[in-house]
Amino acid sequence: MNKVAKYRQIHVNFWQDSFVLDLTPEEKYFYLYLMTNSKTSQCGIYELPKKVIEMETGYNRETVDKLLQRFIDYGKIKYNEATKEIFILNWAKYNMINSSKVMVCIKKELEQVKTPEFVMEFISRCQKLGYKTDTISIPYPYGIDTVSIDYGEEKEQEQEKEKEEEKEQQHNNVDDDAVKFYERNFGLVNDFIREKIVHWCEDLSDPVVIEAMKRALTNQKPFGYAEGIMRNWASRNVKTLDDVYALDVEFENQKYKKSSIDWEAL
Repeated sequence: MNKVAKYRQIHVNFWQDSFVLDLTPEEKYFYLYLMTNSKTSQCGIYELPKKVIEMETGYNRETVDKLLQRFIDYGKIKYNEATKEIFILNWAKYNMINSSKVMVCIKKELEQVKTPEFVMEFISRCQKLGYKTDTISIPYPYGIDTVSIDYGEEKEQEQEKEKEEEKEQQHNNVDDDAVKFYERNFGLVNDFIREKIVHWCEDLSDPVVIEAMKRALTNQKPFGYAEGIMRNWASRNVKTLDDVYALDVEFENQKYKKSSIDWEAL
């Protein structure tokens, strides 16, 4: 019987991610290893003994301990020394597919996880991301046989209610600076425009949204032009003004290289 091959996809924007850009080459290699090694699972929680890490990466135990602790401190992973299980915290955000087949696979994997705290946090993160999860029974080490976590119809209704309340709160708490900037320069803010500003502030950040509007004004363009800029920045994983300025430098360097090539061709 042939063994089915497993593949782990890494999005091309991984290399432009602001967190990854600040990592050392050693950290980038280790981070990629954690996401693509043969022990990885669909839920992002899997058993990874340090001895295996040593053999597969070529690092000694001291370096493995150092790198694991570093990514724990970065808030990217959790590691249980007793069960030798690792939990990649943002795995569901970037790798999970909300299909019935995948959810069945994830359920089976979670039932094998030995660290119940990891399972409960995973389910909590899935809930925040809007994924649907069935009832899952997991081992609990403190005198209770199982903990049943039900995200059925009743729980979905609660989630919808929470989302509506959160959405309303966002409308009320949206950054006044971004709204006021729009009002001063583009016109009155109705509910439709406010919704757009909330959306862009969530995807990027308030200063980045304001910067996009400033650039539209500089070019004497409407707000739709600013949205085009923001769509481009969102595709490049821009989150801060430093990210914006880094893209500006990259663009200028590309222009310089092109002009140099054109000049040399004359």
